[in-house]
Amino acid sequence: MLQEKLNWRYATKKMDPSRKVSDAKLARILEAIRLAPTSSGLQPFEVFVVTNPDVRAQIRAAAWDQAQITDGSHLLVFAAWDNYTEARIDAVVADTASKRGGASDALTGYYANLKAQYLPRSADENHQHAARQAYIAFGLGLTAAAFEEVDATPMEGFDPTKVDEILGLREKGLRSVTLLPIGYRAAEGDWLQGQAKVRRGLDQLVTEVA
Repeated sequence: MLQEKLNWRYATKKMDPSRKVSDAKLARILEAIRLAPTSSGLQPFEVFVVTNPDVRAQIRAAAWDQAQITDGSHLLVFAAWDNYTEARIDAVVADTASKRGGASDALTGYYANLKAQYLPRSADENHQHAARQAYIAFGLGLTAAAFEEVDATPMEGFDPTKVDEILGLREKGLRSVTLLPIGYRAAEGDWLQGQAKVRRGLDQLVTEVA
């Protein structure tokens, strides 16, 4: 089932602007993103679901004029924390304690050690680490979309500084990492639709170390 859905999906090049992803399907895609594993459970990113036509047009202009941004049903923008801070980590501790019957020495000790490692690092190093966590969730979002038979186009081709400005991300302590327009492939005009999926074979991709 998983392999079938992954073979079905592709980076859709032309979406049908007349078709909209249902609220139920969108909710399940977002829930998969929420449930994604992240380092120490920090979830150091946020997802912006953009449907406003004017905002999407601005982002399209900052993304090499890629039409899926405006033709798709929704645009998901993954934005990672710009840094790890004591307050952000403490909020994770408090949330964990509230859902697991209270704080414990093991819980507070673990995150105290984490803060001792993370907080002295540069903001850029911490942002890059946070961005990698966002990508884990991004991958699960792509997979969930495939299960819903919703098309999606992963995008790194955009100007993050401009997207940050359009969405006011820096003021929120965030930096855009990647874009994910979702919707439905157009019946015609997509040069990639129907093409064979090209991937390296396992013999080239996987090395077994016994």
